[in-house]
Amino acid sequence: MGTGNGHSDPQPPQATAPTRPPAPGSPRRDDGVDGVRGPDEVLTFPQLRRLELDELLGQLVERAQEVMGTQGRLRGLLRANQLIAGDLRLPTVLRHVAEAARELIGARYAALGVIAASGGLAEFVHVGMPVEVAGGIGHLPQGKGLLGAVIEDPAPIRLPTLAADSRSSGFPPGHPPMQDFLGVPIRIGEVVFGNLYLTESTRGGFSAEDEQLAQALAATAGAAIDNARLYEVARSQQQWWQATAALTRRMLSGETGDPLEFIAARSRELSGADLVTVVLPADTRHATDRTALRVQVAVGVGSQDLTGLAVPLEGSLAGRVYATGHPLRVSHPSEQPGLSSIASGSVDVGPVMVVPLTGAQKVIGVLTMARLTGRAAFSTDELDMAAGFANQASIAIELADARTEQQRCVMDEERDRIAADLHDHVIQRLFAAGLALQSIAATLPPDTNGSRSGATAAARLTGTIHDLDDTISQIRSTIFALHHLAQPAQSGLRGLILDIITDVTPALGFTPAFRVDGPVDTLTSAGMGEDLLAVLREALSNIARHAHAHTTDVALTAGSGRLTLDVHDDGTGIDPTNQRRSGLANLRHRAENHGGTLTLTPHHPHGTDLCWTVPT
Repeated sequence: MGTGNGHSDPQPPQATAPTRPPAPGSPRRDDGVDGVRGPDEVLTFPQLRRLELDELLGQLVERAQEVMGTQGRLRGLLRANQLIAGDLRLPTVLRHVAEAARELIGARYAALGVIAASGGLAEFVHVGMPVEVAGGIGHLPQGKGLLGAVIEDPAPIRLPTLAADSRSSGFPPGHPPMQDFLGVPIRIGEVVFGNLYLTESTRGGFSAEDEQLAQALAATAGAAIDNARLYEVARSQQQWWQATAALTRRMLSGETGDPLEFIAARSRELSGADLVTVVLPADTRHATDRTALRVQVAVGVGSQDLTGLAVPLEGSLAGRVYATGHPLRVSHPSEQPGLSSIASGSVDVGPVMVVPLTGAQKVIGVLTMARLTGRAAFSTDELDMAAGFANQASIAIELADARTEQQRCVMDEERDRIAADLHDHVIQRLFAAGLALQSIAATLPPDTNGSRSGATAAARLTGTIHDLDDTISQIRSTIFALHHLAQPAQSGLRGLILDIITDVTPALGFTPAFRVDGPVDTLTSAGMGEDLLAVLREALSNIARHAHAHTTDVALTAGSGRLTLDVHDDGTGIDPTNQRRSGLANLRHRAENHGGTLTLTPHHPHGTDLCWTVPT
């Protein structure tokens, strides 16, 4: 309460807490009392201590962000691994590796180079570059410069500036600019399969962490690529086996068509080759002369210029494989000094694979597969699969040949039987009939009292006897032809004439009749025989092209000091308006060279008669 003097009464003394020394680090008051503040005072901290706490909090946040970023990149690595391992097709796996590396590392461009067996790059898969830009650059890298450095020394290379490195060989015209570079090898076991290349980091430069991630991705890529290669090999083996089974069925079932063409076509399809050839001995498939080879079948690029081409046994890849019986593969024919590929002169041949067609007793031919320059070389697995297919194909061919030979023997026996029947029965009966007619003609009475009946009957019988003689001669020619078909290796002028007739028959649409009279083989010189064969081939070819004939008769007669070739047809005859006579002039010139003549006259009722005759 208040007093009259206007002063307040004195307050009793307040109890105070005992003073304690300030705790370490506690703020100090300006009044000198430590650790104690008044009721109206605000707690404050010095600026230095606050900065230290902010730094600690910032570092904590930064470390947390780094952990989150690392976790994000690890999740990205897991996603990349899943992407890479999600397909077993090798081309797809290679592209997935490049795409995953570009996304995971953070690069504008990524590429994967497959190392060739001979060095350099066999394949180059790139992502990030527009198609039109890549097309304007030209050929893909061949493994030089920095790319070659990663190939020669399979260790990671990380550069902040490409141009500053002495190993950089620059860029071709039209290539986009690139600043930084990261390259890591891809290994399959201890073997370097290829390299992963990254340029133009989107994070301001490739870091050591980027390099580690790229190496981890390359390790996963190596396993995925190895699995994809094994899958490709297994799938290719299955396809080669299916082709072998199809060829065997084809041979044993007697299907029409050339088995060599089937072998060449399937080999080209399965091996991915641009050109495939089948080379056999020059004479026959089973020739014992091992000094000359010839391209029997060719399919693919430039094949139209190779069929029938002679291949030397010495100095060629096919000749070496034919002589040794061992398969051979090269990245380029120039790898084997002194040996050339079949198509080296007409086709830009790169990788070549040559395998022998090995039969039960010997090598019967050679199968050659070639790719154009710039394509990947054939692998060891491809060589083994092609060699296995070639061996099975050889066995199938030999089985088919054995079946054909058996059928030919049966046909030969049947021809021999027919020829024997014609000779022993038909000719003898005709000859007996002719003798009987001659006896009858001798018994006819002479003409009396102006009657000519006896003379007329005798003349008719004589004409019939001549017809029988001519029929006997034609039957003998037929018997000779049957024996010639049964013995295809027979030589002589008759056999060569029959060969020409056989060759021209498909163009004519029918088989010409052929008759031989006299010892033509003994009376014909070598030069005369060559000209006669050329004349016959030209005459039959002209009939096939122009005459539209249905029948043709060929007669070769030797006797009275002359050799005469007569060719008759029932075609449209000679066109008088046709002024082109170069072919006939050549035939006439061949006759005149031997002192002979050529005549060309109409054949009644229609057709043409050609008579080529020379003295013997």
